[in-house]
Amino acid sequence: MNVSRLIPTAAVAGAVALGLTALTACSSSDAADRKNGDKLDVVASFYPMQFLAERIGGDHVSVTTLTKPGVEPHDLELSPRQIGGLTDADYILYLKGIQPAVDDAIAQSGAKDAVDAAKLTTLEKHGTEAGADDHDHEHGAEGDDHGHEHGDEAGGDPHIWLDPVKYAEVAEGVGKSLEKADPDHAADYRKNTRTLVTELNGLDKAFEDGLRNTATKTFITTHSAFGYLAERYGLVQEGIAGVDPEAEPSPARIDEIHTIAKKDRATTVFFETLASDRTAKTLARDTGLRTDVLDPLEGITDKSEGADYTEVMRANLAALQKALGAK
Repeated sequence: MNVSRLIPTAAVAGAVALGLTALTACSSSDAADRKNGDKLDVVASFYPMQFLAERIGGDHVSVTTLTKPGVEPHDLELSPRQIGGLTDADYILYLKGIQPAVDDAIAQSGAKDAVDAAKLTTLEKHGTEAGADDHDHEHGAEGDDHGHEHGDEAGGDPHIWLDPVKYAEVAEGVGKSLEKADPDHAADYRKNTRTLVTELNGLDKAFEDGLRNTATKTFITTHSAFGYLAERYGLVQEGIAGVDPEAEPSPARIDEIHTIAKKDRATTVFFETLASDRTAKTLARDTGLRTDVLDPLEGITDKSEGADYTEVMRANLAALQKALGAK
C-alpha cells in the first residue's frame, strides 16, 4: 500500500480529540433525537458501503457517507468533525484496507458498533500477492492483476464489491448486523436483504452469460481493482501500474503490456471515472488500442454510467463485452 496515503496515528488521535470537542455541545441533543426518533444513524465509509446501508436499511436508517461524490476514496482525509462524529453514530459500515484514514479514525474513536465488511466474506490474494509470477499462463493467470499491492494486513484484496457474488455475501452479513443493531425493524432488514441479494444474483448471471463466449479473455486497466471480477468470470486482468490509478507505469511494464496486447488480441485500455485518463490514452496511442471506462464503483458522479451500483455494473458488463468481443 502507498505509505504516502497514510495519516500518522498521532495526527488522527489529535483530530479525534478536536472532533469530540467540537461536537460536545450537540452530542447530547443528537443522542436524544436518535433515542426518540425512528431512524438509525448510519455512517458509511464510501459508496459501496453506502449503497448496502441504504438498500438494506431502507426507511429505517439515515445514512451519511464519509466520502463525498467525486472524491477518490483512497486519498480521503477526514475532518475533525467527521472523525468525532464516528463516536455518535449508531452504526458504522466500512471496508478495512481501502481507506487508511478511515481505518485509523475508527480504531482511535473506540466506536463499538463498527462493522468491517471485509470480515463478512473471504478476502483473496490476487496478482503478485498470490505468487502470480509462478502461474501457468505466460504472463497472467485468470484474475491476475499485475503488481497488486492493496489490502489489509493479511494481504487480501479488498475490492470485493466488484464481484456480485461476494458483494451478496457482504449484503447478507450487513443485514444480520442491522437486525442486531435495530431489532425492532429486523423483519424489514431481512426482507430488504433478500431483495438485494436476488438483484445481485441476477447481476451475476448477466455477467456469467454475457462473458461466457468472447474473442479474448484479456483486458487492460489502469486500476488493478478487478481481480475478483476477473477470477469469477474467467478473465485475465492486466493492470498497467498496480492499484494506484494515478501511478506512472515503468517502461518495462509498458513494454510488457505492448506484448500482451498483441499476443492476446486485447482491444481496449480501460480507465476510470475518478482518475486521469492520461496513462490509458498514452498507452492506447502507442499500441493502437481503444480506450473506454471500466468503473471501479468507488463513487457515483455525473460521469458515472448509471445512477447506482447495479446500473454502473451493467454498464461495466457492456464495456467488457465490447472490448472482449462477446459473441
